[in-house]
Amino acid sequence: MRSDQVNFSRYASGYDGVAKFLHWLVVLLIAAQFVIGWTMPGIHKGTRPDGLIAWHLGVGATLIAVVVLRIVWRLTHSPAPASLSPFFRVVSHITHGLLYLALVAVPLLGWANASSRGWSVKLLGVLPYPSISPVGSSAGHAMGDIHGYLAWVLFALIALHIAAALFHRFVLKDETLQRMLP
Repeated sequence: MRSDQVNFSRYASGYDGVAKFLHWLVVLLIAAQFVIGWTMPGIHKGTRPDGLIAWHLGVGATLIAVVVLRIVWRLTHSPAPASLSPFFRVVSHITHGLLYLALVAVPLLGWANASSRGWSVKLLGVLPYPSISPVGSSAGHAMGDIHGYLAWVLFALIALHIAAALFHRFVLKDETLQRMLP
């Protein structure tokens, strides 16, 4: 092999196939949520969960399940550590921790808001999730506003995550990005 070629097989020890699948499934679901969220009508008193709003609820319910699976998988299947400097290791841990926190908080706040509106949140349109705030709850309605603001924080964290992956690939020229590629 020439010295300028990358041997991707040596990176297989980074993340296993399940972790990679769950990562990219979350990416797909988050992308769908942002597109749906930006294009769906505004939610006001008396709004019904139809059309794009129903899709947003359904994708959100799926996202909650996948994120929980991803966290459980990550806690029980640690990847081989990346070869990072202490500074980048700390920044990576903080960024990943904030990403996971936002990936849990944003859908939970949306779920609480849906519950306060009396809307049913169902996994794959079939399995109903329990209501997590009382119908008519002012706190549940306020969580909808926080859900919207935190979605922008999540968007910023995702942009930072992508920028860091590209920085590792094109500036540092290390294997960090390849560890999560299929």
